[in-house]
Amino acid sequence: MWQFLREYISAPNTIGAIAPSSRHLAAAMTASIDFEKARCIVEYGAGTGVFTREVAARKRRDTTYIVIEQNDCFYEMLRKQFQGMPGVVLIHGDAGNVCSFLREQGFKHADYIISGLPFTSLPRQVSHRILSQTQEAIGAEGVFTTFQYTLLRKAFLENYFHIRRIVRVWQNLPPAYVLHMK
Repeated sequence: MWQFLREYISAPNTIGAIAPSSRHLAAAMTASIDFEKARCIVEYGAGTGVFTREVAARKRRDTTYIVIEQNDCFYEMLRKQFQGMPGVVLIHGDAGNVCSFLREQGFKHADYIISGLPFTSLPRQVSHRILSQTQEAIGAEGVFTTFQYTLLRKAFLENYFHIRRIVRVWQNLPPAYVLHMK
């Protein structure tokens, strides 16, 4: 918790929260994933690994789970927790390169992408690059799920995706909106 707060203070535009996500938010973020059918799942901005633990515990052994984290400190935390876990690929990099990361793992598309990135506080051009890559990465069949603390960027997200459902998670600090999109 304290490490998370320190990272937020040092980079509030890229961290976006003062505390790690709750287990309730993790459940809402992974609710649309069909773990029996998923061949490839991607996570952006894994932070301390709250969603990562949920997905890694529930995915099939042969499902590839690509976890992308740009923050040095969080990447090291994730590496200590998940390195060597079957099917988990940790990438210290930028979510805006997701299509390259998918190709490196032998995939054209991801079945599911979940994101902890703070699109409200990211610069618009950074969000555009990530969301454009995400469109290509999920293709016509994949699902993109993100959470935001406000709906200020809802219209912006609708430029890229059809929002199928929005769920409010009150048991999180702060409460969050989970957006499931195609």
